[in-house]
Amino acid sequence: MDATRIHVPLELFTPAESAHFEGELTVPVVKSGPDLYDFSAPLSWQIDISNTGDALLVTGTVEGEAKTACARCLDSIAFPVTGEIEGYFLLSSEEAAPEDMDEDEFDVLSEDKVIDVEPLATAALLLEFPLVPLCDDECKGLCSTCGANLNEGSCGCEPASDEDDVPPNPFAVLKDFPFEEK
Repeated sequence: MDATRIHVPLELFTPAESAHFEGELTVPVVKSGPDLYDFSAPLSWQIDISNTGDALLVTGTVEGEAKTACARCLDSIAFPVTGEIEGYFLLSSEEAAPEDMDEDEFDVLSEDKVIDVEPLATAALLLEFPLVPLCDDECKGLCSTCGANLNEGSCGCEPASDEDDVPPNPFAVLKDFPFEEK
């Protein structure tokens, strides 16, 4: 049996009932934009499932240690990550969707009455990853000439001039173009 698939017990189909579940989830790699996050140890998760009358509300947390590369110097970094799990499952497809929710904010409980925690946990983690993972806010990155890690010391290359930092104007070639005047 998959440890992330919860077979909803019959008592949870009674309004106002709730239950607590917890376990571990093995996710080797999660891709977020251009970055890959490695989870060498299993993630721990815990959720509460509550019956709201017409749906099951799933809330909880997932936590673990993520490893990725610094966006500037490419050194490996590890950091703790904790995400808030949320899910809303209508008990039947005939139930009317909540008026204040968009279609992508809820699911319909499957006929086999199973809730899979893995996609909920993965979505929660994606929201917690930094847009630009850095080993340190003061990371100097790599030398653009020789590729040396500037956090470990100067490389001896000539510093780039300010002109090199300004991208060339793509329309500069049109300056000398002989346009026909009408």
